Amino acid sequence: MSGERGENTADAPVSAARASNPPPQPEQAPRGRARPRVAAAVASVVLFAAVGVVLAVTTPWNPLPGRVPGGHVAPDPALDFTPAQIERSRAFDAALAPPAYAGLLIGLALVLVLGLTPLGARFVGWATARVRWWPLRVAVAALLLTAVVRVAGLPFDAWSESVLRRYGLSTQSWASWLTDQLKSLGITWVIWTVALALLYVLVRRLPRWWWAGAAAGGFLLVVAASFAYPVAVEPLFNRFHSLPAGPLRSELLAMAERDGVPVTDVLVADASRRTTALNAYVSGFGSTRRIVVYDTLLKNTPPERVESIVAHELGHAKNDDVLHGTLIGALAVSGGICLLYVLLTSPRLQRRAGVDGGGVGAARSAALVLALVTVATQVGAPVQNLISRHIEARADAHSLDLTRDPVTFVSMQHELSVRNISDLRPDPVEYVLWRTHPAGPQRIAMARDWARMHGVPEPPPLNRR
Repeated sequence: MSGERGENTADAPVSAARASNPPPQPEQAPRGRARPRVAAAVASVVLFAAVGVVLAVTTPWNPLPGRVPGGHVAPDPALDFTPAQIERSRAFDAALAPPAYAGLLIGLALVLVLGLTPLGARFVGWATARVRWWPLRVAVAALLLTAVVRVAGLPFDAWSESVLRRYGLSTQSWASWLTDQLKSLGITWVIWTVALALLYVLVRRLPRWWWAGAAAGGFLLVVAASFAYPVAVEPLFNRFHSLPAGPLRSELLAMAERDGVPVTDVLVADASRRTTALNAYVSGFGSTRRIVVYDTLLKNTPPERVESIVAHELGHAKNDDVLHGTLIGALAVSGGICLLYVLLTSPRLQRRAGVDGGGVGAARSAALVLALVTVATQVGAPVQNLISRHIEARADAHSLDLTRDPVTFVSMQHELSVRNISDLRPDPVEYVLWRTHPAGPQRIAMARDWARMHGVPEPPPLNRR
């Protein structure tokens, strides 16, 4: 939580190809042009309103409903973490913040310069001037733009990686790290090429109403990508194997059965090739839904703690969080595409971006599309993070309900926070921009609230001074 018709002479060879395949011209009648723009704007408002209503109704704003005897426990890192652990968390966050903020600002500035000035259009026009076949132009434009943005961010990514190495979280060699960067770039290029190619097909065939087809297509692509991600993308970065037969596997499968969650397998990811961090997750849905635990989690971690974190993942599966998030995301993408049409067909914006000659159907407009999508994604990120934190809190409550063992839950959250060097006192800005999970002290405080509500012994403070 990227040969055109109607391009100018610097963009493509002139001649017969253009004559036989004329570009879609801008609408001449203001009323004719305004009608689809108004329809797209209305559709965008309706879709975003629908997303807002669904989120307002379905988000677990209070993941632990009910009265807490004695009142809610206030999150307090000092109760469970030593001063050295708190200081290490603070220092680690302080070391990661500069490359994170710098990378974000430089990346946004670059895509805005490329997309909202003629620079991006001229760059794509120059690079594709000798390419006659328009789908290949789109592919070249997507490759060049995503590569430029990735290369610009690479120094900041390397800076962050050096911090992870210094704190012992990364186990990768630089060659392995660079290989992962190239894989990520390749995936980004494929996504942008497919998306832009389909978009331009619709623009050429339905120059006034392409937004309707693109909105429907965007919805389907998001759903298809979420379904395919576990089996098509995750294996590019990790190898997986079934958790071997034994008491832990049997207990995890039995726990899933008690929970009413159909799970045929629990997979182990070879995360230790890259990190020492602990983690588990659920991805996909339907036949691709999988619960995955890091191999680092299985090393020297008591079985009951593994069961606690897997119970959290079962909470996601039981509530169909991946499917729910996919459908909400698909609706938001559809609304965003309708809004994209309104912006892309603005004559003023086209002139500013230097694409008023070829229009939206030209590969020269790819930089403008990239800029608008990037800004929209960044604007939507705080909302996604807010919803995600509440969904994660609900999964924590599910773990407590399933295991009925708040003491183990607290010890597991403590271990996760220490091993992953999680930020124990998140900065408010960072919390909004990047935090998808509640902070460790918040999760521990919830476990103590749960214990009070259910009349079981409250987990004692772990930092016994």
